[in-house]
Amino acid sequence: MKKLLFLTLLLASLGAQATPAPIDTTTATAADAPPAGTPERKWFRPKHLVLQTGGGLGMVAAGAGYEFAKDRLETDILIGYVPKKYGGSTLSLASLKFMYSPFRLPVGEKFQVVPLTVGAYFSYTHGTLNDELKGQYSSDYYWFSTDTRYGPLLGSRLTFLAPPVAATGQPRKISVYYELGSNDLYLASWLNNQKGGLGFGQLLTLALGVKADF
Repeated sequence: MKKLLFLTLLLASLGAQATPAPIDTTTATAADAPPAGTPERKWFRPKHLVLQTGGGLGMVAAGAGYEFAKDRLETDILIGYVPKKYGGSTLSLASLKFMYSPFRLPVGEKFQVVPLTVGAYFSYTHGTLNDELKGQYSSDYYWFSTDTRYGPLLGSRLTFLAPPVAATGQPRKISVYYELGSNDLYLASWLNNQKGGLGFGQLLTLALGVKADF
């Protein structure tokens, strides 16, 4: 069911990218709009590249993403990696993130602050311990999934407005961001064990990343 949800979210994001959002000229900024004469971006071409660490998506995770609704909605597709030394076994993760940024604040001519981003993620982990031993445990041995996680995200970012790409004229931005998150397993454990269980701080994950528009 969760794998089906993951596939549905992925197809929905690509479908949204294929349908351009209407442009609201009352709020668009010069930094976000390509100059006149700039070739139209193909619908399948990602808007940005992402590199991050932590957040439950891998010690290192990299990927690409799309932006909609005047860049207020974003979808990132990431592939993460955790070495055996830190994961008990070598882990690879495939993740999908959805983020919404309601507003941006200009800081001078070359910087923007996005004070609030909210969203959610879904991840699938391959290579968990004993993952290859099919039938070792009955299907109801664990009450939670050992390879899929989903949960909320909250963060902010600082963006540097770099000169446009010379070859295409497309705006170029480089952002650094942080995200606080949690997941279904942490939240369920907290709700079921509020007396002596996980502290609130133990529910949270921290991700630090860089995002480059091109």
